[in-house]
Amino acid sequence: MAPKDAEEIAFMKTVPYRQLVGALMYLAVATCPDISYAVGVLAHFSSNPGPGHWKAAKHLCCYLQGTKDMKLTYAPDPHAPELFTTFSDADHGGDEDNRWSTSGMVVKMGTGAISWASRLQTIVTLSTTEAEYISAVQSIGFI
Repeated sequence: MAPKDAEEIAFMKTVPYRQLVGALMYLAVATCPDISYAVGVLAHFSSNPGPGHWKAAKHLCCYLQGTKDMKLTYAPDPHAPELFTTFSDADHGGDEDNRWSTSGMVVKMGTGAISWASRLQTIVTLSTTEAEYISAVQSIGFI
């Protein structure tokens, strides 16, 4: 999806792609755990974004516009015996460029998320089980 010709390169120089991704990164880190993965993918292309990346970033802004009335709520969770609960997950070899897996995690206090992250794992895993295990171990370091 990188720029294919001089016209696309010139167009991409006129759009504030890096600024938009930076603003989205702030939202992903501070208030919107649901966009963490998408923002991480968009950030990978900050050095050479193409029109497809710009379109995807604008699409994410439309998603945020449609969900602006949603909010995190904090209350005791009647279904969880513990006050704090951590969830982790991974995809096995999801990054097609280098076959690295992506780890994701969320820490909840009652019903509300208080910490979340989505990151590429630093090694190539050989199985889904290994990717999940690494994600669980990494989630301890995210906290």
